[in-house]
Amino acid sequence: MNNKAGSPKDMHWLTSCRILAPALAEQALQGARQQRLTLVKYLVDNALVDSTQLASTLARAFNLPLADLDAFHLDPRTLATVSRALQLRHRMVPLFRHSQTLWLGSSDPDTRESTTQIRFQTGCKPVTVLVEEHKLAPLLQRLQDDTAPDAGRGDSLAQRDFDDIHAAEQRPVDDGKAAVSDSPVTRLVDKMLQDARHQAASDIHIEPFEHHARIRFRQDGMLREIARPTSGLASRITARLKIMARLDIAEKRLPQDGRIKLDGPHRKKMEYRINTLPTLWGEKTVLRLLDQGPDRLELDGLGFTPAQKQLYVQALQHQQGLILVTGPTGSGKSLSLYAGLNLLNTRERNIATVEDPVEIHLDGINQVPVNARIGLDFAHALRAFLRQDPDILMVGEIRDPETAKIAVRAAQTGHLVMSTLHTNSAPETLARLLDMDIAPYQLATSLSLIIAQRLLRRLCTRCKKPLQLPDNMLIHEGFSPDSLDRITLFEATGCSVCHDGYRGRTGIFETVPITGAISRVMMDAGNSIQIAELAAKAGFNSLRDSALEKAAQGLTSLHEVNRVTSSSNTEFTAEHSRPQ
Repeated sequence: MNNKAGSPKDMHWLTSCRILAPALAEQALQGARQQRLTLVKYLVDNALVDSTQLASTLARAFNLPLADLDAFHLDPRTLATVSRALQLRHRMVPLFRHSQTLWLGSSDPDTRESTTQIRFQTGCKPVTVLVEEHKLAPLLQRLQDDTAPDAGRGDSLAQRDFDDIHAAEQRPVDDGKAAVSDSPVTRLVDKMLQDARHQAASDIHIEPFEHHARIRFRQDGMLREIARPTSGLASRITARLKIMARLDIAEKRLPQDGRIKLDGPHRKKMEYRINTLPTLWGEKTVLRLLDQGPDRLELDGLGFTPAQKQLYVQALQHQQGLILVTGPTGSGKSLSLYAGLNLLNTRERNIATVEDPVEIHLDGINQVPVNARIGLDFAHALRAFLRQDPDILMVGEIRDPETAKIAVRAAQTGHLVMSTLHTNSAPETLARLLDMDIAPYQLATSLSLIIAQRLLRRLCTRCKKPLQLPDNMLIHEGFSPDSLDRITLFEATGCSVCHDGYRGRTGIFETVPITGAISRVMMDAGNSIQIAELAAKAGFNSLRDSALEKAAQGLTSLHEVNRVTSSSNTEFTAEHSRPQ
């Protein structure tokens, strides 16, 4: 049913556009009222006019854009922007969204009442796009069929999934037994975990507040709100997740860590790392999605340039030395180490790792998780490793002077040691290690390679568009004057298949091998500025240089480059930088 069935205003455009003679138009209007259909639907259903011709005529008459529904890939996330009830009531379908503007497909040219309600429900600015009724009708029918019980299980997670089991929050969760037998919550959790995989999320956040809870997915490094369940339902979801991870359901005062392992499609194992944290309004739960796919452990897929990859591979082939990967949390350091270990993992080598926690399981490598409760920290594990005839050691992170000293000594005594460190750039690693009481001569003789890295969002290849900027602005941003004629920049726009114009991420790297000149600076207790100058003279790109190279290749935008590399230049925004 539709609340605009055969309205009197329809008679005006029906005759003014000469779609039907006045007598037939009056009959059609009465028929639409009797059947409670929109006039457009009635005309098409009864074959009184051709659907394509009608849409074209109405688009010209009402000065509306005309779109072909077949040309759109309707993303479930975009469809979920408007409630299913509103879509069916007003016969409008969200086509795509960019920022706060929402494009809606409708076969009816008069959508003022409909868009007012949608604006109120979504907070977006609605823009009507005319589509053909014969293509809209089957799509709406599928949406209506999906409102049947369990019909939406194949769709993306949306607010309606939580609304459907709102009543479940009335039952208390004290011992977890109800959560085991609560099939609606169980299905909802399964769907949430699977949908996070499908949407390439890296983390799931379940956050309780005083009057509601919030569920967010981290996609391409940015958090995006998925739904706002009630606080009671969120606690039931957390209880179910704790049971799946074999955590203590009754313990809500202390943080807990665990893992969830599920069987995915094509016999692929899906693994999630879970952490719960007591907050003012309940337990906040965060799940990290761990990708066990072997394709993620290939160096070619991380974003290294050929020269940077060659430097990394050469350092991995050394019999001894220390390789450090630096960067903030979430910059992909662990994945770079795993890719290197995967390259070294042969039957002839004894490889051991100590990690907190073990993120990816590698067959053939001895991986030890840190357990602070029993005193098994990085330093203790490293000492034990050195008594187990190792060839290669990987330390998840150098956090304290004791671990740093053991790692350096191991690198000096015939072992290849790999680890991570939290510094902003490769040259700053020296100062960080000196602060950990490592002698300059030890650094000069043990360090082989320092890699600093970040992750940049990749532009969506479907909707990115070229961006022209004046040469002086490009030079100001850091591009070489000699390269300006070879640069093609793009900016993000946004479509139904991406997140604000971006889809996926790639790495940028600052790869600095410890050359003789850099070793001499270390021996003389030089600082990070001197090392950076030597690295630049030797032709090793900085993080900023690597990011600009990705922008010049059209892989990312200049705005994203400035966001990630924190350029000292004025921050770039496309709206203010286009030449007038």
